Amino acid sequence: MKAQFHKHQKVWVEAVGAWASVERIVPTWARGFDEPVKITYDVGLGREFTAAELRPAEVEELKDHQLGDEWRLMRARNKWQTADDCAHHPYPGSFPVVVTDPNDWGGWRVPGAEYDRNPEKIEFQARLIARAPKLLLLAKELAAFVGEHTEEAPAEILRLGRVADAIVKSLAQVPAPLDGDETKSEAA
Repeated sequence: MKAQFHKHQKVWVEAVGAWASVERIVPTWARGFDEPVKITYDVGLGREFTAAELRPAEVEELKDHQLGDEWRLMRARNKWQTADDCAHHPYPGSFPVVVTDPNDWGGWRVPGAEYDRNPEKIEFQARLIARAPKLLLLAKELAAFVGEHTEEAPAEILRLGRVADAIVKSLAQVPAPLDGDETKSEAA
């Protein structure tokens, strides 16, 4: 038997009618078996619950406004170096900024020292990030196509569609905090 939920996963507890987070997975072992014969979940509500009593939180569907179709690559002036000081950069005197808001603010930028260390890599990252929404739409369309044409699609297209679907689903999930991060979130 395999666990259906993971630690820190948000679940709906039917018996109580409340949301909770899986605090501990409790396997019950029996001699002679390679895996647990029963798994219960401690969600901090006074008793352990079976998987049948729990329901995972629905994964939010990505909304069109989250796709950021207005993302674009802009150039910002380098305040700390003149164009002569950074002649080895692809665009001396400036660095890339990916803007994700219609008002030209918000988004991605990199510290000047990191850009100076490897400008070609940072330029590539900026182009990739700016194109990410279009790549995400492509992945969604591929996953949908494969879902509709499972019988007639070639094996390699099926594999690519499953990978695309997994990527899209992973973007909609909020990751659980790492074990070491719990103290940081409690202090905030």
